Amino acid sequence: MIFCVRGDGWVESRGRRQVIGAGEAVIIPAGTPHAYGADLSDPWTIWWLHADGFDIAEFLRVLHPEAKDGLAQIRIRDVLAMVTLFENSLAAMERDETLASLYLASGATWQLLCQLTASQLQGPLARADRIRAAQDYLRTNLSRPVRPHELARAVNLSSSHFASLFRQATGTNVLDYVRGLRMARARELLLTTNDSVSLIASTVGYSDPFYFAREFRRVNGTPPTEFRKRAHQENA
Repeated sequence: MIFCVRGDGWVESRGRRQVIGAGEAVIIPAGTPHAYGADLSDPWTIWWLHADGFDIAEFLRVLHPEAKDGLAQIRIRDVLAMVTLFENSLAAMERDETLASLYLASGATWQLLCQLTASQLQGPLARADRIRAAQDYLRTNLSRPVRPHELARAVNLSSSHFASLFRQATGTNVLDYVRGLRMARARELLLTTNDSVSLIASTVGYSDPFYFAREFRRVNGTPPTEFRKRAHQENA
C-alpha cells in the first residue's frame, strides 16, 4: 500500500497510470510489477507498507475485490487517524527487533488495515466528522508541530473553510485550541508525576522549556514549578 498524505504522485502498472492525491491510497497486489513517482509541481509525501499474513486475504476482499486486476485506488475516510496508526507501527519497529516490539508493530499494522477497510466501507466523512477527526488527532498528538493548513488539507477542506468550521465547533482557532490542550495535559503531569519541567514541556509539544514556562505562566498565572509546589502543599 502507498498512502499519500499531501501533494500528488502517480503509480503505474501494466501500462495504466493512476494519479494519487492527498488523502488517497493505492493497493498493489503482491508480485505486481509497478512504478511510482512524485508529481513535479506538487511532489507528494507518502507512507507505504508491505504486509503479509493470514488476514491479508480478508482485507483484500474489501480493499481490492479484483486482486489480480491491477491497482485499487481508495479515498481515505480519516487521514489523520491513518497517519497516527502508521506512526504507531513505525515507532514499534524502530524500538528494537525483539518479539515484543514485533507484536506491537503487527498489532498497529493490523489496526491500520482495519481503519483502511472501514474507510472503504463507510465512505467519506461528513464535514462535522472531519472537524471531530482533526480534534481527535490534535488531542492524541500533542507533541507534534501544529500546521493548520496541513490539517485542512488532510480532511479535504480549504484552509479558510476549515478555520471557519473549526471555530464554529470549538469557539476558538486551532492554535489556541491546541494551547489549551497542552496546558491541560501539562497541569495533569505536574500534579500526577515527578517528571521534570523540561520533560513535561517536551511531552506536550514545546522544544524550549523556557518558552513553555512563559506560556504556562501566561495561561495559568503561575510558573509550572510554583503550580506544582502549591498543589502539593494544598494536598498535604
